[in-house]
Parts: sequence; structure tokens; C-alpha cells
Amino acid sequence: MLRRHHRFFQSLQVLRDAVLVGVSFYLAYLGRFSFPGLLPFGTVTPRQEAIWVGLMLMMVWPAMGWMAGLYVSRRSRGVAAEFFDVSRTSFIAFMVLVTLAYFSRDERFSRGILVLWALLSVLVVGLARVASRVALGSVRSRGYNLRHVIIVGTGDLARRVASLIRQQGSLGMRAVGVVAPNTERAKTKIGNLPVFGKVSDLHRILAEHAVDQVIVALPIDKLGALKEIMTVLSQEPVDVRVIPDFYQYMTLCGSVEEFAGLPIINLQATPLVGWNLVAKRTFDIVVTGIGLVLVTPLVTLTALFIKLTSPGPVFYVQERVGMDGRKFQMFKLRTMRVNAEADGVQMTSPDDPRRTRLGSLLRRLSIDELPQLWNVMKGDMSLVGPRPERPCFIETFKRDIPRYALRHKIKAGMTGWAQVHGMRGDTSIAKRIELDLYYIENWSLLLDLRILFRTVFGGFLSPNAY
Repeated sequence: MLRRHHRFFQSLQVLRDAVLVGVSFYLAYLGRFSFPGLLPFGTVTPRQEAIWVGLMLMMVWPAMGWMAGLYVSRRSRGVAAEFFDVSRTSFIAFMVLVTLAYFSRDERFSRGILVLWALLSVLVVGLARVASRVALGSVRSRGYNLRHVIIVGTGDLARRVASLIRQQGSLGMRAVGVVAPNTERAKTKIGNLPVFGKVSDLHRILAEHAVDQVIVALPIDKLGALKEIMTVLSQEPVDVRVIPDFYQYMTLCGSVEEFAGLPIINLQATPLVGWNLVAKRTFDIVVTGIGLVLVTPLVTLTALFIKLTSPGPVFYVQERVGMDGRKFQMFKLRTMRVNAEADGVQMTSPDDPRRTRLGSLLRRLSIDELPQLWNVMKGDMSLVGPRPERPCFIETFKRDIPRYALRHKIKAGMTGWAQVHGMRGDTSIAKRIELDLYYIENWSLLLDLRILFRTVFGGFLSPNAY
């Protein structure tokens, strides 16, 4: 229920922003050609061409905003942060259109319109979003257009539901009280909500209070009372929603879906299915193809130095564990002497005596990892994801660290959220897993770009790379 209401308001926000982006473009078009001396560059754009560009912006801008989290409810976001997010989205949309215009080689289109549009869109959309927030807050604070809710339950789940209703003010809901199960001792308050009575008192409670919805939020061991609750509520003109107490068992990407008309609760799943999977794989192939072209000369030169400075092969192939626990051969430039693991497998450490002189430098700069671009192109790995571990360590980690195996729900990566936070080398495995699972649960292409950017500009030089 909360999700459907939230999505409805999100849809309204997307529609509003798309219309305002179109209005901004129209104003930019009028301004550019009503005052031709305003900008010293650009050409006259035919009206038909301008219409198509405007429509494209109306689609691109909300899409960029969605990827940037602009439609995620954040009540604490201030006016400055609102304008910053809008500015960032307009800049990205501007760059997308400029890039398309460059490759299309269409000289009829005025780049000056896009410059004016970018400035106007920040002003128009930003002011509208701030005004909407102020107006909505004013309406809600005066008690208008609210749906009054009572919650059946007094445990942690009921408290969480009450907290969410209070936080999500844009949903237009207000929790007015709580109803306790018959098996519990009477209480006067749950949090800041009064306890109106027990389930056996529902008829009286609904008669005395103007209630639009009843939310049943009972723990699993008390769901047996649902039959009695529905016997009463089936005679009352109120909406009834049940929130099952399964969230405590959700480990990764929990959600509710529908299967042939039946509700299915996902306690554990991967976000990378369908178009998400296609998008990530396409992103990997395109960026990796460019990366291979750029780094091949560096890898070739480094391989020559390895061959000249120490005996043994140039490349080192090591078995690692990737998605769904499948093993694969991961490629690296050799940084240790031959037979470095003759005395057994060990984790790397600072000043590891097994490293060659050149190997120490390669590890410090992470150049030894570059051949893994070939693993990405093959599909064994992704550019971004949890770093793959060796099979000999995994059983110990799975036994000692809860939820460790969940990091294998997606492909292993050359870099990841944990790595750009300095979790490399001999650092906390538990903290690393925490960061890996955060990445999986919050995955987006924008997050991948952010991680790659941080890796290129600083991640390669981590003090824990040894």
C-alpha cells in the first residue's frame, strides 16, 4: 500500500518535471531567437527540429533524475540540496543532448538553445519543486486531505509502520491510534500513539473514531488472530491492509511480487535481472572495449619489464569464485617470484617478501589488475562488483561472517564499493562484506559510474594495495 501511494506521487513528480522541462525549452527557444544577440553563437533552428529536441529533453531529464535518486523521498533535504540535485540532472541531460548533436552532425540545431535551457530548467524546475514541497507541507500540517489509520499490533512491526507513516508525510496518511491483540495486557500508549483497546473492541473503536484504513501489523506468531479481525472488519466500510512480519528474515533485495495472481514475498534475490542485467552487461562490454584499447600498450610494456627483471611467466592465473559460487580463472600480471606459494596459500601483507621488486610497484599502482579486463569481456567478471576471493578462504569466511555468501549473487568485479572505501589488502572482511551488500542492494548504473570514477581518480593508489 505504502509503495503504491509512493509510486503514485513519484509519477506525479515525474510528470510535473517533464512538463516544466518542456516549458523551459520553449522559453529558451523564444529567448534565443527573440533576442538573437543574447548569445554570440548558434544557428537558427527550424521549429520542427526544435519540437523533437524538446520532446527528447522531456524524456531524458526525468530519466536522468530517476537514476540520480531525485524522486527518492528525502524529507530532510534542504532547498540548497534540492537545487543542487536539479542542477546536476540538467547538466547530465545537457551533456547527453550535446553529445547526440555532435555525433549527428546536424548544423541546423542551435547549441545556444541548450545553454539557455540548462539555465532555465534549473530555475524553473528547482523553484517548482521547492514550491510543491512548501505547499504540500502546508496542506498536510493543516490536516487537509488525510486518510486516518489505526494499526492493529503493538510490537516492533507496528512501531515501524507508525514511524513510516509519520515520516512519509506526502502519502497523506495519519496514524491516529493502535489496537492491541486480545492476548496482550492493556497498555495506554505505544510510542506516541494511544491504545484504543483490543481486537474485541474493534466495532466500538471504529464507531467512535473517523477511520479510513486499518493496517494489521502483527508478528508471525499472532497472525492466527487475523480470522477474528476480518470477521469484525468485513462488516465495516474501511480499507484493510496486512503487513506480514517477514521483513526481519529478508537478507538481500527483499520485495513483494505477483505470481499468477498470488502474492510472492522475496526474502532473498538479486537486483540484476531482466533489463538491469542487460544494461550492466552492455555497460561492461562498451567500457571494457575502450579500456582494452587504452591499456594494451601499458600492459605490453609492463609485461616486457616483468620478463626482463625476473624469471618465470608474465601472467599469473589464479582460481577465484564468482557469481553463484562458480569458479573461474582470473588473470593478473605476475608480481611475485615463481613458486611463491610453495609453503602454502597466504593472504598478502605489507612488505610481503614474496613480491618481486617490480611487483611491489605494480601492486601499489594496481597495474597488475589490468588483465582482468579480459575476464570482464569474457563474462567471468564485471567492471564493478564484490572482489572475487580464492576458494580456500571462502569456507572460513562463510562460517565466520553472516551473509558472506550473498556477495556471490552478482558477478565479481575489478573494483567495488568496498575497494573505493579503502577496504583492500589485510582489512576487515566483515566491513568489506557490509559494503559489498550495500552495493548489491543499491545497484544502479549511476553507482557503477561513481565507483569507476573514484577508482580511476584515487582508488588505484590505495595505501592498502600491496
